[in-house]
Amino acid sequence: MSELDDIRSFIAVVETGGFGRASKVLGLSKSIVSRRIARLEADLGTRLLSRTTRGISPTEAGIEFKARGERILADLAEARESVALQTGGVAGRLRLSMPLTFGVRHVAPVLAELAHRHPKLELDVEASDRYVDLIGERFDAAIRIGTLKDSSLVARRIAPVYGAVVASPHYLERRGRPVSPLDLTEHDCLIYTGTATTDWTFRMSKRWVSVRPTGRLRSDSGETLAEWAEAGLGLAVLPTFMLTDAISRGALEHLLLDYPMKEQGLFIVRPPGAYVPGKVRVLIDLLVEHFGGEPSWDRCQMAAKARGLSFSAEPVSDDAVAPEAELPAHQLA
Repeated sequence: MSELDDIRSFIAVVETGGFGRASKVLGLSKSIVSRRIARLEADLGTRLLSRTTRGISPTEAGIEFKARGERILADLAEARESVALQTGGVAGRLRLSMPLTFGVRHVAPVLAELAHRHPKLELDVEASDRYVDLIGERFDAAIRIGTLKDSSLVARRIAPVYGAVVASPHYLERRGRPVSPLDLTEHDCLIYTGTATTDWTFRMSKRWVSVRPTGRLRSDSGETLAEWAEAGLGLAVLPTFMLTDAISRGALEHLLLDYPMKEQGLFIVRPPGAYVPGKVRVLIDLLVEHFGGEPSWDRCQMAAKARGLSFSAEPVSDDAVAPEAELPAHQLA
């Protein structure tokens, strides 16, 4: 299998951009990775990598060889998986990243079901709101909430996710109730810092309008913001799947119902490649099974729908869009 190991090492160097980073991904010494690439280039009789002061990049031959090498490894993985499926179902180790709040509340039970269905499958799950490097940290997949930026990663949209402005009755009694999104600039706002921008974007008439909230309290934890909001410290924008209990017991009130916020998405993201490993495929199928269709997992959405309300907004044309906040692909809550 030495030739296959050489191919894996070459692909890792190209994807990570260096021998040192590739060695960490592969769990090997830098010298071993370097020898493998040298052996591969000697066998092929051509240079696959260009080494400059700015880093390493594939040559034209290297780009072609990487594409073909990926197909070879994918075919091998698919052949092994086909045999495994005939002898006992999905097996191996699934390394998954998921957002903390949504993951603990909603994904953990799904993963328990996955473990019951596939007793030979190992699960290694990180629940965190931090951005993870799928390739560099060797994750098989990540569950993300937000708006995905362009990247080489492959994403499957599972369900819509909505945000809502909330505040406690005590805060509203003390500071008043905002009538429109523009009033938010006069309020104490609890700011989520886990994204590249803190702007809040609303549909006003036929435009998307962004408001930059201000306040002295910030956190990268949605649960922390919810606690602060219930304590009367300010207004917060939180995903609706977090809000049902607090709203139903009167601890928080949903504000600005006439101004929908921009729809986000629940995504499953995996590294690039046409081949989808069986362990990732069964995860995707189960997520679609649980979160596709009616959002029964988001009781706040279901309650609003029962009252004839909607969190979604009609699309607007590009020329009617005000400057807006784009949420990165990493987790929001």
